[in-house]
Amino acid sequence: MGKYFAKRLGMAILTIFLVACLTFLLMNAVPGSPWLSEKTPSESTLAALNAKYGLDKPVYVQLFMYLKNILHGDFGVSLKMQKNRAVLDIIVDMFPVSAKVGALALAWAILVGVPLGCLAAFKRGKLTDSILRVICTLGISMPSFVVASVLLVTLTGNNALNLFPSIFDPSQGWRAYVLPCFALGFYPMCYTARQTRSAMLDSLSQEYIKTARAKGLKNKKIIFKHALRNALIPVITYLGPQVAFTLCGGFVVESVFSIPGLGRYFVQSIQNRDYPVIMGTTIFLAAFIILMNLVVDLLYKVADPRISLTKGGE
Repeated sequence: MGKYFAKRLGMAILTIFLVACLTFLLMNAVPGSPWLSEKTPSESTLAALNAKYGLDKPVYVQLFMYLKNILHGDFGVSLKMQKNRAVLDIIVDMFPVSAKVGALALAWAILVGVPLGCLAAFKRGKLTDSILRVICTLGISMPSFVVASVLLVTLTGNNALNLFPSIFDPSQGWRAYVLPCFALGFYPMCYTARQTRSAMLDSLSQEYIKTARAKGLKNKKIIFKHALRNALIPVITYLGPQVAFTLCGGFVVESVFSIPGLGRYFVQSIQNRDYPVIMGTTIFLAAFIILMNLVVDLLYKVADPRISLTKGGE
């Protein structure tokens, strides 16, 4: 097990290094500058700003210095949006908001998606299965910003039902979280339901399920005790990276509902060419995805003890 974790740690470090290098190079290849706006500073001011933040050096020198600073836990400071504030402090401040919305979205997506997938598999070929497949296909094909926009038009504002606030306001209590969490969790719910249905159909056709039925076990026990455990493996595989993306903030959803989270701030940092914030958020997301993939591998072992992490489980 120690060898396995050492190998995963090495792969994680290499992945983060490649993500940092690629993001840095692509970011510098995009035309523009943090200092360019409607009122462009003078040439002398631009030169002074570039010299202050090291942007006047060659790209490879900037990259080397950035990677060196990361090793010491220094992700730089914001150049524009929260000028001279440490990027790490910004992430620590913004992430809990995104994590709370994302956790609620994932909770309802899993709690609804898995049972719906089981129901669709058990009712295969019947009206219930057809209705659920149509809903899930529609949910997968609709981008989150479309779902969010529809919710805004129909459930907020003076020309609609006006049941929920159109702008995220924590003082509104649970009402502030309903629409963002639904918009953010609708796609994962639909995809989880489809994954569960496919995996359940495969499990229900196995010989050990036929043996259980021949012994007279009830359908509820067959589905939830025997078939579902094996069917959860592909669902866990999908939920690993999805958890990281959702908890780090639905970029578009946070922008639509004006949620002061990491996702919305990341979009704004790209628009403002705030390079250190872009780099820090990207590396944070990459590290989170790597961590969730490791958690997924461990959950494989919980779902199916026959799976070996050291032999074919890498």
